[in-house]
Amino acid sequence: MFFRTARITLLLAGILTVLAGCSQEMVVEQELIDRAKVIHERALTLDTHVDIRLTYATAELDPGIDNPKLKCDLVKMNKGGVDGVFLIVYTKQGERNADGYKKAYETAMVRFNAIKRLTGQMYPERCELATSPDAFERIAKTGKRAVMIGVENGFAIGKDLKKLQEFYDLGARYITLTHIGHNDICDSSQPRDALGDEQTEHNGLTKFGREVVVQMNRLGMMCDASHISDESFFELIKASKAPIIVSHSSCRALAEHPRNLTDGQLVALAKNGGVIQITSVKNFLLPASGVEADVKIFVDHIEHVVELIGIDYVGIGSDFDGGGGIEGFNDHSEALNVTIELVRRGYSEEDICKIWSGNFLRVWREVEVVAKEL
Repeated sequence: MFFRTARITLLLAGILTVLAGCSQEMVVEQELIDRAKVIHERALTLDTHVDIRLTYATAELDPGIDNPKLKCDLVKMNKGGVDGVFLIVYTKQGERNADGYKKAYETAMVRFNAIKRLTGQMYPERCELATSPDAFERIAKTGKRAVMIGVENGFAIGKDLKKLQEFYDLGARYITLTHIGHNDICDSSQPRDALGDEQTEHNGLTKFGREVVVQMNRLGMMCDASHISDESFFELIKASKAPIIVSHSSCRALAEHPRNLTDGQLVALAKNGGVIQITSVKNFLLPASGVEADVKIFVDHIEHVVELIGIDYVGIGSDFDGGGGIEGFNDHSEALNVTIELVRRGYSEEDICKIWSGNFLRVWREVEVVAKEL
């Protein structure tokens, strides 16, 4: 009887020890989450790449509700503490002829008008168009969501440099030079077989492409290197008098994909003073097939950039509603999870603020300074 009682006592003591350990771990985890919430609340949070459909900002696709068809809407942004987004005027690469240029321009205008409708007619009390870093910061302080515009695929301007000014006047503050398929500006990282693309066509930027970069520098529009070929990337850095951005890409050292940047490109980006915005598209994050993409792998890419070139050159461009979305960061309502993971890895509040917007805003301001000097 004595030995049985002793065994029971030891067993109970072991259980209590385990429970105490679990309880302590829960307390530590809750403290970490609470700290992350405070940091997330204080940080200016910016997502630099969110796609919109042609029916966006209509009764059919309302971004003012918690819309199950959208990963980014005003409700999810508010819930996740996301202060601002770049909504994207996207045009698919088509035939480079008069009809192709016309269709691309018309498609772009549909999306420009949708963004104007969102901020000017549907929900002006809840969101506002921002055309400068100062405007973004001002709007965020009011509690509204700041909306900015990026153009994805320079094909939308055709071969008309004057359209750059038109797009700028409509609020566009960056242009992704190409998309899937080569265009008249530069080679793509992913040629389109359907258009008869060879692996390379221009071996980088074209003469027209260099003229586009010069004019974008003059206007104060950021040049976006996502989707462009490696050769185009290095030529863009040489051609641009301002730092460049990579609005939604990840790291090729962690996931072999032509859309991602090599370590050599990342080093060149840091020397240029630019910034890469890590994307949540699972195919650009996964080190191997069969692995599930989650917020930890997403932050692995952020961390790779930080370890290679420093904290000042990385941010977040989810590509929500354009293929982005992973476990733990599947829409903007889950943005806090990114901050929690960064806190878990020891990042300071200053570092996290840089990642969420500070680095991108620095580049944007430097682009504005260059424009004033030209």
